[in-house]
Amino acid sequence: MLRKMVLLASTALALSLGAAAPTLAEPVKIRVVSKDFTPSNPDDVKHLQRIEDALRVQGTDLDIELVDLPSSGYADKLSVMLLSGDIPDLIYFQGGDAKMVEQGVLEDLGPMLADTKYLKDALWPHNVERLKNYPYLLYVYPVRGPQPVIRKDWLEKTGLKAPETVEDYVTLFKAIKDGDLDGNGVADSYGVTTADNTNELDSIFNQAFGITGTWMKNAGGEWVHARTTTQEKDKIAFYASLREQGLYDPEYITTKFDVKEDKFYTGRAGVIFGSSGEVIDIYGGKMRQVHPGTELVLLSPPKGPGGQGLAAVDVSKESRGFAISSVSEHKAEVMKLLDFMASPEGQMFDRLGFEGQEYTKDGDAYKVTDKIATWYARFMVAANWTPPVVWQSEAAQQSLATIQKDFKPDNTFVWPADYAADLDATENVYRSWVYKFISGAAKMDQWDQYVAEWEAAGGKRLNEYARTVLDAQK
Repeated sequence: MLRKMVLLASTALALSLGAAAPTLAEPVKIRVVSKDFTPSNPDDVKHLQRIEDALRVQGTDLDIELVDLPSSGYADKLSVMLLSGDIPDLIYFQGGDAKMVEQGVLEDLGPMLADTKYLKDALWPHNVERLKNYPYLLYVYPVRGPQPVIRKDWLEKTGLKAPETVEDYVTLFKAIKDGDLDGNGVADSYGVTTADNTNELDSIFNQAFGITGTWMKNAGGEWVHARTTTQEKDKIAFYASLREQGLYDPEYITTKFDVKEDKFYTGRAGVIFGSSGEVIDIYGGKMRQVHPGTELVLLSPPKGPGGQGLAAVDVSKESRGFAISSVSEHKAEVMKLLDFMASPEGQMFDRLGFEGQEYTKDGDAYKVTDKIATWYARFMVAANWTPPVVWQSEAAQQSLATIQKDFKPDNTFVWPADYAADLDATENVYRSWVYKFISGAAKMDQWDQYVAEWEAAGGKRLNEYARTVLDAQK
């Protein structure tokens, strides 16, 4: 507004003097849509304002507009918006991106990344591999690997040490269920709960049961999907036994992430999974709001009959992340924004929040406040940036160390579009049968029936194509 007022005043003065009116360049407007990053959040608005100010000092004058898209049902709402022809310049996806790539809506990021000053060096190793396979999405964060946490006081009340084996986890879950740790006089706490499906359990139990990747070789030496192996059968039987003993929340199938968190804060579940260090600290911050002084403890992946470690990481493509619209008229400016966010100044903004709010500064000494627990990076977590102060909890720091130590690339790959129906159908068969096995609606001796249904739904075709890809990689 001020810029426009100055322009109008200058024009009027020039006309009154009979001189040519000066022209002042308007800032380049770019539109950004992202989950949990909205114009209704005052911190988001302030965050963008200081980014604009810093870029302007460097010679890049941007007017960044946040698209107001609700976080609930974000992926579906985003798809509707894009398919209607409303395509922002910078788009954060949580699914649905492949459809846009097929329609030529997303830009190949490779050439632009190569010309950046900071961003190209801020990538994590898995980012580099994923961009080679799928150069449309960028998510500069450590690998998201769900890891379990428990309240420190609850672990102490059980009298147990942190679990080291699969059997130790069962013992811990039983102690949570039977110990009335929330003190309400009723043994109504589940040992563990997850959201939507068993993916979070899989993150620590896959390797324990010998599931080393998405594709494994059968007794005949052929590649088959791990979901049809005896190792998978043993793992699902273990999950079913947890449910039978009242240790695993039977409502997991209808439990969304917000409900999962609420069960943790209210004592209905003793262990939940955080997908990153930042998420774990958000859990810790919210827990302290309900139970002041409470700390969280990170639990390690257990040793099992098949091994130990976190589940193998898919490097075929990013499952979420930022994309640049191929129809944007301001691709270079968008990349300047991302490059700035990868710079030391941009990381200070994005990672530390606001001075006087999330942190204080006395000379060269920084100190974080309690509000840092609920702050999160809106754009990225650069791999090569060293913060001036450590603010993450011990649990969060340990989670990052575990992810780096246990990182194992998966043998997945990007599927041709004509396999989409097979992938959806087999996923539905798998999820349906897993729930039936865990709930007791189906017995484990029906495993062969499940495998046959999975293969008939498109699994046989998937296995055949996977063999052509994996055998060619020898």
